[in-house]
Amino acid sequence: MTAVSIFAIVLTISMGSIIGIFDANRKSRALKSVMSNLNLAVESMSKEMRFGKNYHCGSGSVTTPQNCSSGATLMSFLANEGEQITYNLSGNSIVRQIDGGSSIAITAPEVFIDDLTFYTLGAGITDTLQPKVLMKIKAHAGSGKGRTDLTLQTVVSQRLPDI
Repeated sequence: MTAVSIFAIVLTISMGSIIGIFDANRKSRALKSVMSNLNLAVESMSKEMRFGKNYHCGSGSVTTPQNCSSGATLMSFLANEGEQITYNLSGNSIVRQIDGGSSIAITAPEVFIDDLTFYTLGAGITDTLQPKVLMKIKAHAGSGKGRTDLTLQTVVSQRLPDI
């Protein structure tokens, strides 16, 4: 009887540890998913922006350069190949649009983008600043105890000299 009681106590403690390990594994997989997907999305956007020009942040005609010091969820620019690229937040995804065509999500469905904000400086035609874009992304994956939140921020400077 005593041995059975001790065994039951040890078994209960062991099961709690195993469940804790499964929860940690689930959270780790969610974190890896968010980080990998957002890393690819930010790297892709940054590369295109770096070689682009005529940055436009916010509403209005996306072909006219426009600064946006208060932040906006839309960023448009003229790509190196001459295409007008637009990135914005659509629902819980970051989408990319080329020359006003259809929007394509560049983030995975399991990654939920909570906030996407672009800030631009030096995009105006009459200023003397080198154009740059600051991107800030808040995202999460999973839910409940397995939810993983992540915030990324990066600055991209136009590669072509703004003389």
